[in-house]
Amino acid sequence: MYIDTHCHLNFKRFRKTVDQVIESAQNAGVTTMVIPGTDVSTSQKAVEIASSHDGTYAAVGVHPHHAFEIMTHDGLTAENTLQEIESLLHERIVVAVGEIGMDRHVYKQTKYESYAVDPTFIALQEELMRKQIQLAIQYHRALIIHNREAVDDVLRILASEWNDNLRHHAVFHCCEVNESLLSFAKEHDMYIGIDGDITYDLEKQTFIKTVPLSMLVLETDSPFILPEPMRSRKEYPNTPVNIPVIAEKVADVKEKALDVVKNTTTKNAQTLFSI
Repeated sequence: MYIDTHCHLNFKRFRKTVDQVIESAQNAGVTTMVIPGTDVSTSQKAVEIASSHDGTYAAVGVHPHHAFEIMTHDGLTAENTLQEIESLLHERIVVAVGEIGMDRHVYKQTKYESYAVDPTFIALQEELMRKQIQLAIQYHRALIIHNREAVDDVLRILASEWNDNLRHHAVFHCCEVNESLLSFAKEHDMYIGIDGDITYDLEKQTFIKTVPLSMLVLETDSPFILPEPMRSRKEYPNTPVNIPVIAEKVADVKEKALDVVKNTTTKNAQTLFSI
């Protein structure tokens, strides 16, 4: 069996196909999927899907990019947003807080008209990240950490908010090639999420060679990061059915038997999410 530790089946792209996508993945041996939220509505949708489909679990949280909605939406505050997220943590099907983190990337495509990465926005991202880490600790849930062009921010915040109950229960989602992230993960018994880009990104392949298999979990980040050869054929969207493709490339890069990769990453994911 395989576990997809990060797939956004709660996104609009899968509105009409989610049942089929889950069934196809499970028929391909991807028996378990974790569906992370990126804001309140997608967190609620993740819980809804996980509550009605065996083998699926939810994560709830506010992605740093979507912190911008709080700045532009009348009546919406960090406090009431976090109250909504906290209310979902009472659901047994919720195994993690995420995806949360810091993001200094300037997105060319965004739904926010006045979007700008300025000090006010970064400060709000940090407030949300800190408080969501605290929720994960309080409710004994795993952490799914997003980082984009913000390594120093992420590591500073994690270091100051860290609680040893998070050991073996936190992951750097779609981990970028960065020795500081890897060192922190090793020191704090965190996991490294590996996606479809390992099938074509030579720098990522070199990086993954240095990461112990005992630290790796597999994820598609569906509907994004389509692996090869599906990427060249433009077979969008990415779905959890492609987890075995990622596993095969990990086995190739790390010169391990496929069964060893499958069994180890599955065990890692089970430990990460206590499932």
